[in-house]
Amino acid sequence: MSNRIIVVGSMNMDMVVRTGHIPRPGETVLGGNFFMNPGGKGANQAVAVSRLGGDVVFVGKIGSDVFGKQAAQLFDDEGIDTSGLIEDDDNPSGIALITVDEAGENSIVVASGANSNLTPEDVSSQLDNYRDSTILLMQLEIPMETVEFAAKKAKEFSMRVIVNPAPVNHLISSMFGMIDILTPNVTEAEMLTDLKINTISDAKIAAEEINRQGVVNVIITLGKLGAVLLEGGEFYHIPAPEVNVVDTTAAGDVFNGALAVALAEGKTLIEATKFACQASAISVTKLGAQSSIPFRNEILLNTLN
Repeated sequence: MSNRIIVVGSMNMDMVVRTGHIPRPGETVLGGNFFMNPGGKGANQAVAVSRLGGDVVFVGKIGSDVFGKQAAQLFDDEGIDTSGLIEDDDNPSGIALITVDEAGENSIVVASGANSNLTPEDVSSQLDNYRDSTILLMQLEIPMETVEFAAKKAKEFSMRVIVNPAPVNHLISSMFGMIDILTPNVTEAEMLTDLKINTISDAKIAAEEINRQGVVNVIITLGKLGAVLLEGGEFYHIPAPEVNVVDTTAAGDVFNGALAVALAEGKTLIEATKFACQASAISVTKLGAQSSIPFRNEILLNTLN
């Protein structure tokens, strides 16, 4: 098999406003800087894979509009194989409205557009074309039937299936047996298990519950506390580097892209999780989604410091 990584997922144009605090219902606040840059969990993860040195194919759907054309050009600029990028004449490209507060936390609303029309048929031929790939990486901003189809087909080709269950869709539990690695954050893990996570010990219990439901390996990301890993019944806590947080947008996407790259290079799951924590820690020191995604040399430099 090749070390190629297939990312099946979403592309959005992110519209970001910085403000002192995220508005409450009915509240209007004056924001600061506004900017746009391409995002979407699938696209972010594909860019992360490419910048971190991975060989990546992105499979997704865009509208035949200016946002879609900009995204396609930027994918080309990033060195991402876009042969799986499909133009939808009936739906606009996805957009995300993002508010970032002064602590770097964010609130996001997504209008899925063409992402919601990515079908199993769209994905099927691409997986056939790249059946020698080593990893399939997915998120849940596309239809669940497409996620499930792609996972089934990837397993037929002996690919390793990584799923980032964001945003949470409880239908994902029906396909836990097809997932090699599930990577929820704290909120997503709580929603999948109905357990409250306040400590690392709580995260261990939640990971064990997800494992009990059928996922072999579980990684729960904990923000500044790093991540917890349940692998083969063994539990590990991987701390995150201490950094000055500017914006957490796309930190989870960077984590997943980095995890896939390290695994494709033959690293152990523990080593890959450490690498992913380093990459995501760097990303939160920068503003934006794809604009915050680090390059491989930044992680190497960060590791040496």
